[in-house]
Amino acid sequence: MSDNDEKSDGRAAVDGVNDAGKKKEEKQKDEKEELRDRMLRLAAEFDNYKKRAAAEMDKAKDIGRAELLKGLLPVLDEFELALEVANPEKENVFSKGIEMVYSNFIEVLKKEGLTEIKTDGVFDPYRHEIMLSRPDGKRKPGTILEVVKKGYAFRGIMLRPASVIVAKEAEAEKKD
Repeated sequence: MSDNDEKSDGRAAVDGVNDAGKKKEEKQKDEKEELRDRMLRLAAEFDNYKKRAAAEMDKAKDIGRAELLKGLLPVLDEFELALEVANPEKENVFSKGIEMVYSNFIEVLKKEGLTEIKTDGVFDPYRHEIMLSRPDGKRKPGTILEVVKKGYAFRGIMLRPASVIVAKEAEAEKKD
């Protein structure tokens, strides 16, 4: 073997080692980049999980509050009945006491998010429940004439629809 052959074999060996080293560096760089991407994806997934869990917790709290408020609605109805029965013309200490308790009670419920279902205008099957329909020649059919029982909602959750009496077409108009 000549010196030139030995030199070229040595260079080839060095070049082979250099190529292997470069390939190893590229592979490590690719692995590092892949691990970094996985870490970022996992961090984003965990952040989304935390947000989703917090939203679910808030929703569960709202449902629990809604159930509590739904249980308090009969008490609210009875307070309103007591206020109707109390004689407003008489200066009665008992009547004033009921009014004060009622106003404090309703104020606390409203602060918690209780809202009364609006009953002015036309019947809405998503918010109202028809208890009775009465002929009325002055108003359009479906117009709410009277509220039998107030309806309530809590942060978009229907607790109870409003029970209403609605107008229907008058008998004389039907025959024409």
